Amino acid sequence: MSISLVPRSLFRILYLFPTSPFTLNPQSFNPLKFSATRAMSSASTQRLFQLKFDPLTGNSEWVVIEEEVDGVSENTQKPILATTSYLDMLNDATRNRAFREAIDKTISKPCRVLDIGYFFSPVLSLLALKSMKRRCAGTGLLSMMAARAMDSAVGDSMGMVTACESYLPMVKLMKKVLRLNGMERKVKVINKRSDELQFDSDIISRADALVSEILDSELLGEGLIPTLQHAHDKLLVENPLTVPYKATIYGQLVESTYLWKLHDLYNNEAKACDAIHLVPEGMDPIICVKPQQYPMHCDAIAKEVKLLSEPFRVFEFDFWKRPESRAEKELHIKATDGGRVHALVSWWMLQLDREGTVFYSTAPKWISPPFNIGTDDWCDHWKQCVWFIPNNGMSISKDEQVHICASHDETTFSYHLKAQIPRGEALQHGDNAENFKLILPPERIAVYGDREWRLAMLTAITNALQGRSPSACMIADDSVFLTLMVACLSKQTLVLSLFPGIREKGAKYLQAVSYANGISMDSIKVIEKRKSCLTVHDTFEKKVDLLISEPFYYGNDNALPWHNLRFWKERTMLDSVLSDDALIMPSKGILRACFMSLPDLWSSRRRLRTIEGFDHSVTNDTLGACGELPEGQEGPCLAFYIWQCGEYEELSEIFTVMKFDFSKPISPCSGKSQVKVSKAGICHGIALWIDWVMDSKSSIVISTGPDKRYWKQGVKLLANPVTVGARGSADGVECCSAVIEASFDPSTGELDVQHSFL
Repeated sequence: MSISLVPRSLFRILYLFPTSPFTLNPQSFNPLKFSATRAMSSASTQRLFQLKFDPLTGNSEWVVIEEEVDGVSENTQKPILATTSYLDMLNDATRNRAFREAIDKTISKPCRVLDIGYFFSPVLSLLALKSMKRRCAGTGLLSMMAARAMDSAVGDSMGMVTACESYLPMVKLMKKVLRLNGMERKVKVINKRSDELQFDSDIISRADALVSEILDSELLGEGLIPTLQHAHDKLLVENPLTVPYKATIYGQLVESTYLWKLHDLYNNEAKACDAIHLVPEGMDPIICVKPQQYPMHCDAIAKEVKLLSEPFRVFEFDFWKRPESRAEKELHIKATDGGRVHALVSWWMLQLDREGTVFYSTAPKWISPPFNIGTDDWCDHWKQCVWFIPNNGMSISKDEQVHICASHDETTFSYHLKAQIPRGEALQHGDNAENFKLILPPERIAVYGDREWRLAMLTAITNALQGRSPSACMIADDSVFLTLMVACLSKQTLVLSLFPGIREKGAKYLQAVSYANGISMDSIKVIEKRKSCLTVHDTFEKKVDLLISEPFYYGNDNALPWHNLRFWKERTMLDSVLSDDALIMPSKGILRACFMSLPDLWSSRRRLRTIEGFDHSVTNDTLGACGELPEGQEGPCLAFYIWQCGEYEELSEIFTVMKFDFSKPISPCSGKSQVKVSKAGICHGIALWIDWVMDSKSSIVISTGPDKRYWKQGVKLLANPVTVGARGSADGVECCSAVIEASFDPSTGELDVQHSFL
């Protein structure tokens, strides 16, 4: 099982009873079997296990830390919360206003209010470990809104707000916010999971009202259903007041070449000129995306989308009553235009009050009321979702009735067009497809189907093999494509694949597709031994003449671009098995940069001040906000698809910051560049990425810049936006150039970036 990685050398934290004997092996740790996320209020200390991830080795190490219950060090808080979506969410003014208006309408008299997060089951705790986008009671904003609403209400009884938050660093932050706003006596904070609340000791009776925000882009992914089920069973009165009141899922059928390329490798690679068959005929499911909804900023592809239906309602969820765990329904949708259905785009709309006067929607901007009521502002914490229609989609005609089977379980939705006939249910020779299937991210599927990328790789490897007869070639990353290509182009070469992420899955996949690609498995070996321990015995007494990487490391979907310098680290670790004249591909990496206008992204990360009347200034350092940072403190570099970040514009030429020479062992690097502003505007940050030079002549370069939509870039946001202009312009702007300095630390895999405007 892979854990998605967040940018930076992140850590996860788990809380254990100090008296509990516990030995944790990072290699065998299974979050699904581990259930400990509570803090001891009766003990003076508690044990924290900090999971540190090394981006250059892919290794994780658990470190035991002793912390006082009354305080968590700032050094512990910053790396965690700076890369969560808390800051983006709290900067969503439309969301904050909608919740405030609904709470003011709903909490009209003193009562018992409960503010809770999700039910912390083992499965959902794994989701929290993977995404770190959990909300729970958060900074206490909704709790304070409820307490204030009761203060202004007239009643004979006293009201009380109870906030349930299981995540200790956020509990500490919440208490700071409450204290700053004089709310510490009006909101009771309980550092427990909602299913751990005890009557008498924690709550004296069932709550009359529930305020909560436990929604992800799909609606259900943060545990909305089990949370509401447990709350209605154990914590709430019958027919309670709730904010939100209900949520509705909407969908729309679309045609989009871009979305098609993200999942249909079989039909896209058919147009390639390299004769490599990643998905041979009759084996269509063998490399695919996971059948699930994928969050995406669909407004970024609005001009490329052809709408094939009107928006339609799929499911409704009432927060004021207990939801069902599963449901299924059949929809009959009339096509408004002819075309090919490549995807179903979905979004949700909240009705926050009972009367239906306050709404919030995550719909794309092309959707009009009544299916989109709420916001046109860009935000990153909630996106639209895309469900891919398998294979090449389904052809439909205008006015045709399209039959869709929609279903959901506790955490996910799924959709199936009933006219579709699944292809390739079983592989040839009667083998079960599941044993050989590789699940890859949509962007990797698109890269493998891209003719330009494949041609560049074919040319680079063909040139490398000219005049050489390598006895052994090693694939250092998780690229099944490079493994097949080298094996096809050089039949006499022993191809050694490390597959650090896909491991045995990669080996089974190669076994399944080798015959269709004209390859003998005798010429391919997957090495399962740790790379740091490799000797010529592991390479079958052969020295490696050709070391290749894309680079692509499975599970690094959210990593910063320079974390793929893991290839350089591994090249160094493999030095003992390389021949004296071994050819390294890529031969070098080039760190590129560009000064950018990114108003939407910067606004989502800006420093918090007052939110709906509540001071949140104490949260900024912990949440990694931009602007007015303490001396010596830098905001984090974060990974984003620049083209999906709302409004953006390049303000300078693309320039080189530094180069990495892979022919030599890994070492510290630094670089400095001065660049002129090429366009007047407001600069919000610097986009950074790596261009991979595949050959020694620098004639074949794989760029991962902002114009390449299948790769994320690193973004260094400025503390404060800077107005810039080209020299000689009539704007009278002083800043017309900038200097950027960067240094790479091979011991941590981190990049330090400094800049100054001239």
